[in-house]
Amino acid sequence: MSMTKSKIESGVATRQRLLEAAELLFSEEGFDAVSVRDITEKAGANVAAVNYHFNSREHLVELVMERYINPVNDERLARLDALEKKSGGKGLPLEEILDAFVRPFATQVRKSELSEKMFYKLMGRCLGDRGGVMPRSVEQGFQLMLMRFRKAFEKALPGLDPEELLWRVHFTVGAMIHSMAHAETFNRLTQGDSGGPPMEKTLSRFIRFSAAGLRQEMDQELHVEQPRTKGPQEEFLF
Repeated sequence: MSMTKSKIESGVATRQRLLEAAELLFSEEGFDAVSVRDITEKAGANVAAVNYHFNSREHLVELVMERYINPVNDERLARLDALEKKSGGKGLPLEEILDAFVRPFATQVRKSELSEKMFYKLMGRCLGDRGGVMPRSVEQGFQLMLMRFRKAFEKALPGLDPEELLWRVHFTVGAMIHSMAHAETFNRLTQGDSGGPPMEKTLSRFIRFSAAGLRQEMDQELHVEQPRTKGPQEEFLF
């Protein structure tokens, strides 16, 4: 093996170790809590290796987010395409749309080198950390995905106010992110009573819960200011 080839292969191996170390640390600690030194120490690399292989810590963060989020959004669109083609352009059942929306997490985890627990924690971090800041390619993918699924939801829920629909989808996404990022914490706080259900059961629960929330009829009274009732609650404004 030539010296040049050996050096290239060594560089590729180092880059991969750094990427894998970053993914594990980000999933466990969150993006903001992990330093460059943390990553290089876990990867057994020189402290300058992150800048050498990824230009900056921020670019490494963006690469991790792209590696995990973009394939999920791509599969979501592929599943929705297949459903719409099969339906011949007719409206789809709400549960099938939701399944296309969440099932890619279950299929992509099988393609990941991370354990299932770490995969879902990292996905939760990618979607919930950093105050919504994401790489341009990820944001564009989300915009396209949201536009397509919004149209599908509108067909499945005719008559629902467009703004109300968007907020219900937003709440659904929030529940999904929280469930992925904090399942381990939830199990600990409930002292194990939440169980350790297989992913299929969790998906089924999530789809039933989300479908009920999305279908909930709008309460017209929410648009009318109600008279305040006298009583002890008058003293509390929350």
